[in-house]
Amino acid sequence: MTTLDTPTPARVAVHPRPRPPAGRVFLAVLRRDLMVTRRELWVILLQVALTPLFMLFVFDTVLGRQGIVGPGFAELFLPGVIALAALTTALQSIALPLVKEFGFTMEIEDRLLAPMPTGLVAIGKLVIATLRGLLAAALVYPLGALVVGSAPWRPAGLPVAVLVALLGAWVGAALGMCLATTLPVQRINVTFSVILTPIIWTGCIHYPWPRLSSMPWYQAATALNPMTYVSEGVRGALLPEVAHLPAWICLTVLVAVAGALTWLGVRCFNRRAVQ
Repeated sequence: MTTLDTPTPARVAVHPRPRPPAGRVFLAVLRRDLMVTRRELWVILLQVALTPLFMLFVFDTVLGRQGIVGPGFAELFLPGVIALAALTTALQSIALPLVKEFGFTMEIEDRLLAPMPTGLVAIGKLVIATLRGLLAAALVYPLGALVVGSAPWRPAGLPVAVLVALLGAWVGAALGMCLATTLPVQRINVTFSVILTPIIWTGCIHYPWPRLSSMPWYQAATALNPMTYVSEGVRGALLPEVAHLPAWICLTVLVAVAGALTWLGVRCFNRRAVQ
């Protein structure tokens, strides 16, 4: 009696699908975040309107009509308000959402599962927050002009002003990432108050840095604040006749601070993502 051998099915080689390049994935994530930013434009407008424009209204319109401040204070103050909008908007755009993503919603896990290095995820967050800060600076300029009735205009200084605002926004975004990835969720609001207050009031927003020569200790304290170099860079680009820090000093300090905070922020982001 013979038995029929059952034929064995042929084995089909299954090749894994090739992973898309990390650069292509990074650009796709950026496009998605840019679409979200366009939809949340009103949020950026609200962030711009709250602190910078109210400060401009009170210090110029209210105090100006009472004769407490001079008539030329608005042009001196507006560059500082532009710097404030760039740095603080970028900081808030990355710090608070990142705290929620790592703490409550855990939405960051979807980004971390994308086929690209974790460091690129962090850089993408920094890029979007920086663009939001730069957009806030661009919006506060005409809005501030409407509030005070005039604004300094110097086309030759616009490239330097934009570059300084861009670096200031990147510094704010990197600082926000450092805070969001190192502090406990319960302390983030208190830390914001502790950090934002000296940043605002020692950042030469209301006054040029060289005029603090009569208060050397306070001048030295403001020199430790990166906001000082954003304010002075924008002010020097738009109002070169006013005493200010040289542009090369502002750019050098901002590049160095941005590089150091970016390295620290990406490192803390990677460590938090692993945890």
